[in-house]
Amino acid sequence: MRAANKFPHNLFQYYPRRHYGSYRIIVRSENSAEVEEYVSKLAGARWDHKLNAWHVPDNKTYRKLFNIKHEYVTPGMLKCVHEVNRQTLKDFCDFLQLKAFSHYTIRTYLNEFVQLLSILKSVPVDTLDTSRLKSYFLYCMNELNLSENTMHSRINAVKCYFENVLHKPAIFLDIPRPKKPQLLPRVLAVEDVRRILVLTTNLKHNTMLKICYGMGLRVSEIVALRISDVDSKTMQVFIGRAKGKKDRYVNLPATLLDQLRIYFKTYRPKVFLFEGQYGGEYSVRSAQKVFEQAVLRAKIDVHTGIHGLRHSYATHSMEQGIDIRYIQALLGHNDIRTTLRYTHVTNISIQNIKSPLDRM
Repeated sequence: MRAANKFPHNLFQYYPRRHYGSYRIIVRSENSAEVEEYVSKLAGARWDHKLNAWHVPDNKTYRKLFNIKHEYVTPGMLKCVHEVNRQTLKDFCDFLQLKAFSHYTIRTYLNEFVQLLSILKSVPVDTLDTSRLKSYFLYCMNELNLSENTMHSRINAVKCYFENVLHKPAIFLDIPRPKKPQLLPRVLAVEDVRRILVLTTNLKHNTMLKICYGMGLRVSEIVALRISDVDSKTMQVFIGRAKGKKDRYVNLPATLLDQLRIYFKTYRPKVFLFEGQYGGEYSVRSAQKVFEQAVLRAKIDVHTGIHGLRHSYATHSMEQGIDIRYIQALLGHNDIRTTLRYTHVTNISIQNIKSPLDRM
């Protein structure tokens, strides 16, 4: 592993932008050999022939590595918005930051809001009424064919602006929302999880996957884990400022303690339990790739990402008879209805309930 201070960020030029629907950082240099040596080996790095450049995910890890100050309202965004609405966009951004919304929520809301502003052109967004907003959302559904989930995201962003910045909550009272599809969690069989773990021989990757499945963590929680969060005396792990900015404790599997000690002695992380190639927080995309490669090695036909391990933890715990209220607390769910989804995919189902007649 290279030392955290060895990345020569001064040799490159960086251009954050949206690229094919994803937030990326384009990396350029006058010396293509330098880009090939340093950038091509970074997790999530891709080459684009049209851009004739390498690009990496736009996240906190790479912004810190490249020494880039974060900008929520980018020049690319402003270019899409008429000058009559540019101050509006900045005002909305200021509100979201003052409310301390998560980095992901701010980016999502601003991007969804920009979609509306770009269509309005020179029409001030503040002049829109309920009828105009309904027409816009119908356009998004019927012409742009946006999914129900994307529509909810777009409506949430626009609603947030009108309610909190303009103080016009009544404008959304007569705007209905599309019904979200009720999708069941995709769960791995116990045998498949075991096969994935056995065939993942890299110590760091194996430890990461075991923590994900063994404690039911979200991928964002895995990469945010700090060394100080793990308490081997109480056998608990502190999950700080998780989804919804809630703290919680989860149990550390006893079978994982010795492996964690070996992992720590081998990799010597400084702050985060899992650190990237140049130090700092491990990227979410890298963790997702670890799982994808593990599934390929195990030759398992499953259409799920690393979050499937969290779903599997919940389902398998329920199958062991653990009270659903404890599972809710361990997963960090606000609403018990979210946890109840797992009752539809467990083997302890209505189909397995024997009729009294069958017991005679």
